[in-house]
Amino acid sequence: MTARLTAREITLRHGDRVVSTGLSLDVPDGAFTAIVGPNACGKSTLLRALVRLLRPTAGHVHLDGRDVGRYPPKALAKQLGFLPQDPQAPEDIKVRQLVRRGRFPHQPLLALWSQGDEEAVADAMAAAGVADLAERPVQQLSGGQRQRVWMAMVLAQRTPCLLLDEPTSFLDITHQYQLLGLLAGLRDEGRTVIAVLHDINQACRFADHLVAMKDGRVVAEGAPADIVDAALIKDVFDLPSVIIPDPVTATPMVVPTLQGE
Repeated sequence: MTARLTAREITLRHGDRVVSTGLSLDVPDGAFTAIVGPNACGKSTLLRALVRLLRPTAGHVHLDGRDVGRYPPKALAKQLGFLPQDPQAPEDIKVRQLVRRGRFPHQPLLALWSQGDEEAVADAMAAAGVADLAERPVQQLSGGQRQRVWMAMVLAQRTPCLLLDEPTSFLDITHQYQLLGLLAGLRDEGRTVIAVLHDINQACRFADHLVAMKDGRVVAEGAPADIVDAALIKDVFDLPSVIIPDPVTATPMVVPTLQGE
């Protein structure tokens, strides 16, 4: 396994609270990595550290063997596309204008908007299913529509690596599976995808590499078929379950066995 993006023995804090200590992770290239775990276990914090929005107080995050803190902002943004959990759009901005911002890392000083930029924006909007919303103000859209617009902006960056924090939030089930299928397709094209997901069964179905976190540490990682069993689900989520093959993909499917049912 090769890994351009790595974390080595990092300590992460929110103010005075230590979230993770000595956390290490290799993100496999050209794979779909899903990060799962209970609320407040450090998933989003780890993602923010990987894209340099949160600096470790110890340890290092490296991209191609170089500390991410040493990259100029535009250079890093050409490599890592990031969708946070709750992005905020400027007031009155329209959909096409927001998606066009994904091309900012590729714009030299005083450069004119190119045909390549226009194609990247059009392709991203089509892939995210928001082309028909191009002239709508973002603030007038539903939560699910806004989520897809933000996804289009990240796609317009055309980065080799995408990091997405709960990208299926606010989406109905159809759009959830469409988005996850889109991400799997990007993986198949050779791009690296890292996503925080809440649905363990969706993670098992679409991801090649699963990272299970608890209390700020990685407790298991690997192919879903290799690591997902009832003991792991009980340990990570405190949920009794049985694991059966997904009838469509044969990947692990978690079926809760709560008392009283």
